Amino acid sequence: MKMLIAVTSQDKRYITGHAGRCRKFLIYKVDNAQILSKDLLEFPEELSFHQTSPEEPHPLDDISVIITGGMGQGLARRLANKGIMSVITTRKNPDAAVRDFLDGRLRHQRTGFGCPVHEHYVCLESNKDDKNTK
Repeated sequence: MKMLIAVTSQDKRYITGHAGRCRKFLIYKVDNAQILSKDLLEFPEELSFHQTSPEEPHPLDDISVIITGGMGQGLARRLANKGIMSVITTRKNPDAAVRDFLDGRLRHQRTGFGCPVHEHYVCLESNKDDKNTK
């Protein structure tokens, strides 16, 4: 199955949180659970989810999954309404998180906690980062 997976990465190296304000995403093109490519998509602040209307087209409308370190319920609902699955993780390594998602070790699960300031969705994982990853 072909899909696009977006990973929030403001520093272009690690998974970052607050997906609504993020402007840099690693985009993984996947076919039959195999990663075909990884590219950086960067857009101006006015195109962040926080700055745009849910009714307007968005540069990430074609993705199937977004993996992030944090996301509010409003954005999670917005993405779900567009058929996009939200996965929140504590992992920092984007490649490992995408691989774990594809292997079924990183899964979407609503829990109602995750960020001390906002109510966020959190993903429960069956494994943790390697010692080598931040």
